[in-house]
Amino acid sequence: MRTNKAKAKLKAGEPSFGTWLSLGDLYATRVLARMGWDWLTLDIEHSAIDWAQAAGIFAAVADAGCIPLARVPEGSHHYIKRVLDAGAWGIVVPMVDTVEQAKAAIAAAKYPPTGNRSVGGGMHSMNFGASAGDYYKHANDEILVVLQTESPTGVENAEEIYSLPGCDAIFIGPNDLRFQMRKPDGVDPTTEEHEAMIQRVIDAGKKVGTPTGIHAMDVESAKARAAQGMQFIAVASDLRMMTVKAQEASEALFGDAAAKDLARY
Repeated sequence: MRTNKAKAKLKAGEPSFGTWLSLGDLYATRVLARMGWDWLTLDIEHSAIDWAQAAGIFAAVADAGCIPLARVPEGSHHYIKRVLDAGAWGIVVPMVDTVEQAKAAIAAAKYPPTGNRSVGGGMHSMNFGASAGDYYKHANDEILVVLQTESPTGVENAEEIYSLPGCDAIFIGPNDLRFQMRKPDGVDPTTEEHEAMIQRVIDAGKKVGTPTGIHAMDVESAKARAAQGMQFIAVASDLRMMTVKAQEASEALFGDAAAKDLARY
């Protein structure tokens, strides 16, 4: 059975870099999976991805020697079971604010007696190049569980969440964190306030020994976050990469007014 090299990197204290798959396009995925990324995360939370489409993308990433991950819409047993059975090697769980939410997500990703994941399917073991029996024996060790801290409440509960067995890494969605930090009158936090909250996550992770990470818009920002001690770092997305290059071409041909920034990541 293949081993999860991205998970091994995190355990070794090394930074890992990946990108987000927002387009759900098989061709684009196959190209990116051969470019040396440590992992690729299919965004099922914010993109219109169906289950058959997801299974094909996970297989394409795994067959290329890369690590396929999935950001689920929520940390429920239903979603986590389905993406893992469809062949993902790990999950990214959004909006984890409480210990109870974290425990439920971790349990859904682990077979008994550690968790409560249901047994069945065959795509999961195929993507690991393993028999079903070997997969069931080793999956709990190889599946990567990444929980997202995206609110002040999540930061307040950080140390207790991050120290849970089975929590492999923490990931900040900076835009959601910024929106969740908005004041009652709708005013955004300052850049300094936002960065201070991010630093609290980094500090909590270091204190309990759990890797942290964030979504960065470009390579320079990703390197800077790694220098801060973060290890699970997403660099833009397939959508963002396409949009940035298309914007450059559009601006060169038609002027600044023609280009529109459509991609959040």
